[in-house]
Amino acid sequence: MDLGLVGKVVIVTGGTANIGRGIALEFAREGAKVVIVGRDAAAGAKVAEKAKSLGAADAVFVAADLLDPAAPAKVLAAAAPLGPVDVLVNGLGGNFDQAEFIDSDPARWASDIDLNFGTVLRMTHAVLPQMVERRTGAIVNIGSTAGMVGDLGLPVYSAMKGAVHSFTVVLAKELGKHAIRVNCVAPWATFSRDPEAYSAGSRFNPETGFFVHNHIELTEEDKRNRQRPTYVGRPFATPEEVAALVVWVASERASYTTGSVWSVDGGCLM
Repeated sequence: MDLGLVGKVVIVTGGTANIGRGIALEFAREGAKVVIVGRDAAAGAKVAEKAKSLGAADAVFVAADLLDPAAPAKVLAAAAPLGPVDVLVNGLGGNFDQAEFIDSDPARWASDIDLNFGTVLRMTHAVLPQMVERRTGAIVNIGSTAGMVGDLGLPVYSAMKGAVHSFTVVLAKELGKHAIRVNCVAPWATFSRDPEAYSAGSRFNPETGFFVHNHIELTEEDKRNRQRPTYVGRPFATPEEVAALVVWVASERASYTTGSVWSVDGGCLM
């Protein structure tokens, strides 16, 4: 199916690892011009190179920490030579703390809030003026099933993903008059089979990631629950399965779709 994305300029934040990387590479397969945003320069260069090999009309990596309020302007400056931005994928997210809320560290709340929601607000706010001026564009936010049902031990993260979902809906209402669509894709736990899929800063990095260090704090019951098969017969999604939906939602094939939160969960929320 031709999704009509050839030559479109697409920004993917959190694009050096796992879901974000998978999304960037899926847009590359559709012939888009992909702007990959992340902190790990070595991983970013590899993603950009692979994107070009898969058919991207162009691919550039922007080393930027989106916790810095000045970062969105840097990203847009790097994207400008490729043309006006057609699609923004807010893929950045992660975790700073894992504990039941009563045991959580208040000093870490702000970090989880800013990483998972503040970055979405700032990047979206930066890209909107040009989309509004051109009366075209698509925004896809990456939420989480945690924002629907809550992840045990991740209360602030879950709350912020819920905020991403709500923000998606209200933004779609506001931007419809400008012919801009806004949707959200909410994955269940997602892991890549590709050993190069985890950048140095990825929370799933097998050596340095957040979940590696925090796994020992999970109860045996919680570990069993996280490994239980879903209705498609396996416990986790792959980045490619999430990316396929993201790319379709961003394309003109989904031109009548806005304000929706789409789960990719193997049916586990049923």
